[in-house]
This record gives sequence, C-alpha cells and structure tokens, in this order.
Amino acid sequence: MKLILRLMTSSKKKAIKLINKFGILLVFPVNNSTDPKSLWSQLYPNTQMKWEWDEGGDQKVFKMWNLMKELSSCQEVVYSKWYRGRATFFSRDLFTAFLALKIQRKWSHKESRQILDELKANSPLSTKDLKKITGLKGKLLESLYNKAMKELFENFDIVGFGEVEDGAFPSLAVGASEVLYEDLFNEAKNISKEKAEIVIEQHMKNSSLLRKFYKKTRDK
Repeated sequence: MKLILRLMTSSKKKAIKLINKFGILLVFPVNNSTDPKSLWSQLYPNTQMKWEWDEGGDQKVFKMWNLMKELSSCQEVVYSKWYRGRATFFSRDLFTAFLALKIQRKWSHKESRQILDELKANSPLSTKDLKKITGLKGKLLESLYNKAMKELFENFDIVGFGEVEDGAFPSLAVGASEVLYEDLFNEAKNISKEKAEIVIEQHMKNSSLLRKFYKKTRDK
C-alpha cells in the first residue's frame, strides 16, 4: 500500500510539473493527435490511447482518470472543460491571465447566469444537485443545461473540482472560479490586459488549434 501511495504521489507531482511547464494540457489526446498536447502523451510518450477499462487492458486509462480526479481538486492546477468540452488542465498563472481578460457580458443563455449564481452561493456541486437546484433537471432541459455549462466554462466562470458519486457513474463536481480560486480571481483584477495577453501568447504559441479556439471563444 505504501508503494502504491508513493507511486501516486510521484505521478501527481510529475503531472503538476508538466502542466506548469506547458501552461495548458488536455488530459487525453484528441484522436491521438500531438496537437493540442495532452497529459497522456507527456506521461505515456509514443503510446496510443485506447479506451480500455477492463482487467485485460494495461490500466493506463484507469490510472489517468484517477490522476485527473485527484489533480482537479488539489488547487495546485486548475481543471476545466474549456477546450471543445474536453478535460483540460491549466497552470495557475495561465488561468489567472484568462481571468484578467474575462469580459463581463450579457449571457447568450439566461440559464448561464442562473447556474453561476447558484455556484457562487454553494461550490462545488455535483451535476445532479446543480440540475435540481436550478430546476434544469430532465431530458427536455438537458440541451439548455449543456449550452449554459459550455458558455460558463469557455468564459472561465466555472471550473471542475473533483467527482461525486451521485449515480451509476461518478459525475464531475463544478464550482464558481470566484469561489474556489478566490486568490486567483482577486489577483487577476490587478493584471493589465497587455500582461495577460503576453502570458497567454507564451503558452499558446506552439499550438495552432489552441490559438484558433481561444480566438473563436474570445471574439464571440
């Protein structure tokens, strides 16, 4: 057991170091592509990812999933569904830069404000609890909920924070960035737009896909 704990601690430290180095890393690669970079490709170089969960697999996906869950709530890095709804980790400095550029705007979906208000009052919440509290529970409202969550993630208003056992499969717990990362939120208020843009450019200059996605979401 002690050996397993040591290995887990070692993997966590290595993962945090990698996220801080690159600023942004997906958890799993998109179709095993090298762009954008992923935590998987950094920890398992030259290894194609296959969704193997059974005992006959090599357990890499299972280990990565557990690592993702542990990292998401450690507060040494920031977990989000920012890039095309995929699991994404940010370094604290890059996430702070994004917060500094976050524009308070009129929401495209009224449900976005509704969800954010609830999360500012109580974070983090499981998917099940959040839907119940906001009245967005049920298949008929699923699309509205998903569109609002997408908007909130892309605008850096919310983050992922651990998992909650609230059904047959654990769900991601989410919270308001302003609540769970209050220190970064306050720090962002004192960062100029010019400085924030420099930090973002430094971390995204080697990924055409990340730059393109950032520009698309920024210019909405």
